[in-house]
Amino acid sequence: MIMEEPEPNPTPDHILDWIEDSVSCFPSFLNDPYNSDDINGYQWWDESQDLIDSSVTSLNTTATATSTTPTYPTIFNHPSPPDSSKKRKASDHPLPKPSQNHHNPRKNQSRRTRHADDGDAAVEEVVAVKKSVGNKKGTNKATGSNGNKEGRWAEQLLNPCAAAISMGNMSRVHHLRYVLHELANDTGDANHRLAFHGLRALAQHLSNASTSSSSVGQTFAYTDARFFQRSLLKFYEVSPWFAFPNNIANSSILQILAEEPDRSQNLHILDIGVSHGVQWPTLLEALSRRPGGPPPLVRMTVIAATVENDQNKETPFSVGPPGENLSSRLLSFAKFMNVNLQINRLDNHPLKSLSAQVINIARDQTLIVCAQFRLHHLNHKSPDERTEFLRLLRSMEPKGVILSENNMECSCKNCGDFATGFSRRVDYLWRFLDSTSSAFKGLEGDDRRLMEGEAAKALTNWGEMNERKEKWCERMRGVGFVGEILGEDAIDGARALLRKYDSNWEMRPEEKDGCVGLWWKGQPVSFCSLWKIKDGYEN
Repeated sequence: MIMEEPEPNPTPDHILDWIEDSVSCFPSFLNDPYNSDDINGYQWWDESQDLIDSSVTSLNTTATATSTTPTYPTIFNHPSPPDSSKKRKASDHPLPKPSQNHHNPRKNQSRRTRHADDGDAAVEEVVAVKKSVGNKKGTNKATGSNGNKEGRWAEQLLNPCAAAISMGNMSRVHHLRYVLHELANDTGDANHRLAFHGLRALAQHLSNASTSSSSVGQTFAYTDARFFQRSLLKFYEVSPWFAFPNNIANSSILQILAEEPDRSQNLHILDIGVSHGVQWPTLLEALSRRPGGPPPLVRMTVIAATVENDQNKETPFSVGPPGENLSSRLLSFAKFMNVNLQINRLDNHPLKSLSAQVINIARDQTLIVCAQFRLHHLNHKSPDERTEFLRLLRSMEPKGVILSENNMECSCKNCGDFATGFSRRVDYLWRFLDSTSSAFKGLEGDDRRLMEGEAAKALTNWGEMNERKEKWCERMRGVGFVGEILGEDAIDGARALLRKYDSNWEMRPEEKDGCVGLWWKGQPVSFCSLWKIKDGYEN
């Protein structure tokens, strides 16, 4: 199977340019290229179109009553501070050393710190890094590959600082925060950016202050809706972080439909995700080309994330800016593709209060649940909201449940102290920042800063109650689901997709439970899985 690299896209708003890159990831399309003449001139992104269309059905009339979008600050202007003030020379502010030894100072300067918990040694290394790096920014050189933390100096400062906070050693906290302040920069390499976001998170933890627009940095909720949507499309183009699980999800939906004996049934998708509608045009395209045509009706119930007053309680990537709504564009595109699409959006409706009545499940429909990167925000201790929600999904009798989640240990207060949880969140953010450095070729830009600012919410969000893949699978089996092996089309399509991205990305299919993992530099990032109701299981 031969994959051709897409040409550079001079007009990213054009539906053809956007959809070709997405459709090329489906094996069924590899031998059936998209006919550009059919949709020449069609716009997926029409800037003259209102952001909220009155034709979209909403169960929250208050949230969608207005069609005018308020003016929110964009994030286009971020002048970098002068290098002289941001990166002062180490000699101007000498740092205390743990000991005065008689080793060669050059060897001391070039040596690598090998113990992450040794904060003083990390300080020495960072002074050396600071002198050697100078003004070098935006490097595209990979660091810390294959789980080797050598060279990841930001973690070797942030984690000891968090440990000192837990122990109440404020003099050490002050010392490490000073060093972090000297090196933190949101426009440097992954280490500098991690130090920047980590220092902000530590300061917020110490101040115990509630989150405001001035303290959260660049996130989805505080940017312009159009810029947010462009940035999201750009991120899907350069990184598989979400594009990969969305590709698996779409392929899984097609796999479920292909196994259904009655092809005349309507399709009902329960969307509990963070794609903000970006993943669905590819599926609509696939449905329009399905043998026998698309289902008579495609219902999509979108469970929008609950908007919190404190962003520390929001799941990263889940809440868009005010006025963000791609439903109208999806409806227009579906009409063009001859797919009868209906969208119901539930705003500010907590997951734990969902029911079959709220979702309006009909017996003559094929119900498929697509839950991606949202369920880890449900409490997994006492009360165990997570298992209860999975049991609720089971009671709806879906034909399939697609579950995609972060593959990492929990960082909540119930699973460890502040230092333990913070180190796990730092490890997560490192993988994101390191991968975006490669994705954006080391180039600075507001779109990259927006995505990274949103990811950095994980550092301050105690609701990030992640679990390893094995625990998620155990929960799914416990409520009456059985893992389904993904078909060849899904696996081949995922492999084809990863060829578009950095070679440090890899996928790892597993026979047990049929999960497919996404890995970065030999370390797990997320997993995708397909589940069906176990035969003979009594709820």
